[in-house]
Amino acid sequence: MLNPEITVAGPAERDKVVGSLVAAFADDPVLRYLFPDEQTYPAYASGFFGFLFDIRVDRGTIWTIDGGAATAMWEAPDADEVSDADLAAVLPAPVLERVRSYNRAVHQIMPAKPYWYLGVLGTHPASAGRRWGHAVMAVGLKRAADDGLPAVLETATPGNVEMYRRAGWEVVASLDAPVPTWVMQQ
Repeated sequence: MLNPEITVAGPAERDKVVGSLVAAFADDPVLRYLFPDEQTYPAYASGFFGFLFDIRVDRGTIWTIDGGAATAMWEAPDADEVSDADLAAVLPAPVLERVRSYNRAVHQIMPAKPYWYLGVLGTHPASAGRRWGHAVMAVGLKRAADDGLPAVLETATPGNVEMYRRAGWEVVASLDAPVPTWVMQQ
């Protein structure tokens, strides 16, 4: 697919999107901090990504290629804050505390709102190398530009920092713990 069709995800794409993201993030430093146990990673990561999908799907801010083979989950600047307590329905207490710890640390270094937030960008490993992640990311970047607002993301993968830099993002903040993380803005 040279020019892949980018669509807004609907409820029917949930399982494929979640499955692709679980596979895409299997070695991600943040996801492995949140869900370190190999046995429980698939279930907890599925619950986590499913939760993120569910709170964004009706907002029309999840863009995909091939029904979820590549996905960008964006949060609009006017989106309601999601309480960590909402995650309690899908994650057990010790795991939820790691999520809260990470979220607290990252939120302390985020730029002042308003901005469009790229919360999740992932491509299933079987579709990697096609630049589909860049394609779905570009839709949200255009939306932010059309609104005259910056776009913000965070990553804990050093290689991703360089990839995002090449795509026009700049590091605006970082933290060392609980996981080394860079906040980037475009």
